[in-house]
Amino acid sequence: MNVWIAVGLTVLGCYAVKLAGLLVPAGALERPLVRRLAALLPVALLAALTAQQTFSTGSALVLDARAAGLAAAALALLLRAPFLLVVAAAVVVTAGVRALGG
Repeated sequence: MNVWIAVGLTVLGCYAVKLAGLLVPAGALERPLVRRLAALLPVALLAALTAQQTFSTGSALVLDARAAGLAAAALALLLRAPFLLVVAAAVVVTAGVRALGG
């Protein structure tokens, strides 16, 4: 029963957030600062998620093969490689470091 209460509260919360977004005046969304923040927010959230998934295990900070894969992906991006090649470089480097015992 507790799970359904949590599901119901989540549904109500999501609906409230959506309703709050619809009630914001259009003029407020056209301000330059708001437009800039809206453009940068997804990038910041994705970077935070990537860092959390790469450098943590449970509640501990770690530096393992995932960090090497991220570095390979960053290097491929700097070299302007296509997206699939960036992903492939990260996968190959991560697997290689893990295979070598890193």
